[in-house]
Amino acid sequence: MKRKLALLLAGAMVVASLAGCGGGGGAATTAPAADSGSTGGAAELNLIIASNQTSADNPYSYGMDKFKEVVEDISGGKISVTVHKGTLGENESELIEKLEMGAASMVVASPGFMTSIGVPEVDIFSLNYLFDSFDHWETCLDGEFGDSMKSIVTEKTSNRFRIMSYWSSSVRDYYGKKQVTKPDDLKGMTIRTQNSQVQQNFWMACGAIPTDVAWGELYQALQQGVVDSAENDYTSFMLKEHHKTDNGKFITETHHDYTTRLLLMSGSFYDSLTDEQKGWIDEAVKAATEEERKVVYEMFESSKEKVIADGATVTNFEDVDIDAFKALALPIQDEFAASNGMTEQLEMIRAAAQ
Repeated sequence: MKRKLALLLAGAMVVASLAGCGGGGGAATTAPAADSGSTGGAAELNLIIASNQTSADNPYSYGMDKFKEVVEDISGGKISVTVHKGTLGENESELIEKLEMGAASMVVASPGFMTSIGVPEVDIFSLNYLFDSFDHWETCLDGEFGDSMKSIVTEKTSNRFRIMSYWSSSVRDYYGKKQVTKPDDLKGMTIRTQNSQVQQNFWMACGAIPTDVAWGELYQALQQGVVDSAENDYTSFMLKEHHKTDNGKFITETHHDYTTRLLLMSGSFYDSLTDEQKGWIDEAVKAATEEERKVVYEMFESSKEKVIADGATVTNFEDVDIDAFKALALPIQDEFAASNGMTEQLEMIRAAAQ
């Protein structure tokens, strides 16, 4: 009898210990379901959403905050969300790793990483002069082209990644040590670019020399003359004050890349959710996407005003020989599409611009 009592006590202690520890970590954990009539019970699903941007003023931050607000509200507290703004890692590779490990439920990431895991088709998002405006970008990403890319990613990654929505980090422009109005002005200049072959091919076609510099080290590289120029959107380089360096104070609105960023979730995790949970999350993702894009468009104007006020020199879009830049980009688009079986998707995009 004493032995049985000891075993029962030991078992009770183990259960109490596990309960105190929360049963282990994870991006999404399931708690006992709250009473259906309760509005203040414990959450039955705990999500973590993350981006690599540390600034609360970044559009990603507004989008993630909106997701938390909406999903917690419409679920009546049955879903809780923790938002990480750069605190899970400032490198997107870290976020992707955490998503795959289950240490994050949703992350915002550039599409380019998928080229290294067997999805070269996503590099279509990196093609310069693919979109002509924010309206053109939205029409394509929220339509047939966007749906096609979601299917490709799900299939090629065996459901490891599910594109929940398409976010933006605005439109990218040139900035450097001198004014640029046409491709020939870039000859012999080093330029910090994204780590994408099609992007680098474009800048080499302009006569520039693509250079690899980590984003966190770019201010110093521009300040010390390690690179002559770079390219990014107004908000991103304004927040990092690149325009205040000698090699970043001349900005040209090349508008070469209307950027696409992916809001990702594990496909298998999403499939494991109840239909009710999926509905709540889908509705919150829609609201978050609307918020993120709204902030992107608003900040384009305010960030431009800020860099001009700080003393930067801006060459406006209408004063740039855009046709000359596009003439270099189109053959790269055609070659990429032919090599990767993406001709149909490229035609979807071009048709939407007409």
